[in-house]
Amino acid sequence: VTMDDYIPFNEFFIIPYLLWFLYVGGAILYFFFTDKKSYYRLCAFLFIGMTISLIICTVFPNGTAFRPAINPEKNIFSWMVFHLYRTDTCTNVFPSIHVFNSIGVHLAVMHSEKLSGNQLIRTGSFILMVLICLSTVFLKQHSVLDGFGSITMAYFLYSAIYSKAYGYSRRKAAAARKALS
Repeated sequence: VTMDDYIPFNEFFIIPYLLWFLYVGGAILYFFFTDKKSYYRLCAFLFIGMTISLIICTVFPNGTAFRPAINPEKNIFSWMVFHLYRTDTCTNVFPSIHVFNSIGVHLAVMHSEKLSGNQLIRTGSFILMVLICLSTVFLKQHSVLDGFGSITMAYFLYSAIYSKAYGYSRRKAAAARKALS
């Protein structure tokens, strides 16, 4: 018996699962227009992480096989999950992009100087990140292992992207571009 067997299916988690699209897209747009440093770090985090994930899924195809049968007529949430299952197969799920990108957005929010004084946004971001991560296992889209894989990947990328060395190399590259122009 795996940890996933102890986690019940809950169709109401479709709400935070789908809010992921607004959370990630909204953060990218917000930082693009308001905070270039946070924007570049967020993009580096997301793009590198998703590329690593695609490489993992290409080299080691993977999937899950524990989705429950869904009655789409039970309620609107079950209907939404039913259609999610039809469009998003349970293949190539390790590591979870939903979990990884949610962590990445929250890290960007927490490191943003523009948002440093906005406790409501920072707390809301944390709550939404946690709910999105939980939604992946409560909807049976991912196993707990997929989430841990994403957390591990985020840990290492965080160290690389949010370290002083990353900022130093970006400043050095900008100075070189300026000198060449």
